[in-house]
Amino acid sequence: MDYQLIRSKRKTLSLQINNNAELIVRAPNRLSIKKIEQFIDIKSAWIDSKIHTCSNKKLAKPEYKQDEDFLYLGNAYPLNITLEQNTKLSFNGVSFESSTASKEVFLDWYKDKFREIALPRLDYYAKEHQLPYKQVRLKSQKTLWGSCSGVNNINLNYLLIQAPISVIDYVIVHELAHIKHKNHSKDFWGFVAQMLPNYKASKRWLQENGHKLKNL
Repeated sequence: MDYQLIRSKRKTLSLQINNNAELIVRAPNRLSIKKIEQFIDIKSAWIDSKIHTCSNKKLAKPEYKQDEDFLYLGNAYPLNITLEQNTKLSFNGVSFESSTASKEVFLDWYKDKFREIALPRLDYYAKEHQLPYKQVRLKSQKTLWGSCSGVNNINLNYLLIQAPISVIDYVIVHELAHIKHKNHSKDFWGFVAQMLPNYKASKRWLQENGHKLKNL
């Protein structure tokens, strides 16, 4: 789970979900990353609930109606309700075309497109930096954009297909970096920067816009 860490002379840990549905962690100066992330893990249910509540307050749920905008690769495109009954959902570069638009229809389409576009990029970065993973699973999750297990299985949130390619690359690189570093230490972030020098801009985009990708 991505979070902003703020250290100070305080004696206790605290968690906060800000107005952008981001997790802010306030911690004592000398507390280890391992203990901080153990605390985050323990509080994951509370974090999920707060982020979900915050995100829902910010954006109205889509109605899947004519001319409503939907995200794809960082841009918003209108939905055109077509009379062609065989058009479940398609994209022509200018608009989405559908005769049966719904949340489920969009989720299926997003998952297929993520598999088509993102998985080759995962393979590229894994091979380029000698970071072999075991399995990859695509999920739709409320809080996580990705994860890497202790045995190097990768989970990716396919809702990221709504974000720019640079943001998809950031999440992919982030999880692959955990194959080498199982924490968020300085070495971890240094390795991420080595693979993706401009990662900070993509991380910032996700922090500021991530809640929009989950508003289906």
